[in-house]
Amino acid sequence: MAERQAKFYVLRAVSGKENKVREYIEAEMKNSDLGDHVLQVLIPTEKTFTVRNGKKVMKERAYLPGYVLVEADLVGEVVHRLRNIPNVIGFLGVKDTRDGAKDNQPVPLRPSEVARVLGTVDELQEQEEEMDVRFYTGETVKVTYGPFNGFDGTIEEVNTEKKKLKVMVKIFGRKTPIELSYVQVEKE
Repeated sequence: MAERQAKFYVLRAVSGKENKVREYIEAEMKNSDLGDHVLQVLIPTEKTFTVRNGKKVMKERAYLPGYVLVEADLVGEVVHRLRNIPNVIGFLGVKDTRDGAKDNQPVPLRPSEVARVLGTVDELQEQEEEMDVRFYTGETVKVTYGPFNGFDGTIEEVNTEKKKLKVMVKIFGRKTPIELSYVQVEKE
């Protein structure tokens, strides 16, 4: 068998259906000869952290919503078969011929683009816990955890590097500054 000329291509999928597309392609790879031409299917994802009910919750979401990376050797009917998968809109990028007509052949990603996308995804996977909640000076927050549970306070200072807040809480009629982490408070 001749050496494969597999390259990365981008399939446009219905946003939110990227996993369904990947599962379908992987099932076709196992059950038919599509596995001879498609090497891997990737969905670039990132981990995000949010706070719900005082608990930190990790969630994985698509880094590039609506796009599925496919490493494949597009020969024969492979292009047609990938285009006709449920929830697939088509390929990203189409070649132009010299006379200005469309060739309908998908354009592969350049190696630098693949390295950048895959490198960015690896970087996002290894990234420290990133909170989706943004706090601003002057906002009112409620303490949800710790010895001051149930107290309300006003944010005086935000330290995004350490993910800490300096909050002024009224204790026995006097305003007292306390330092709390992002996880210990919620916005009012």
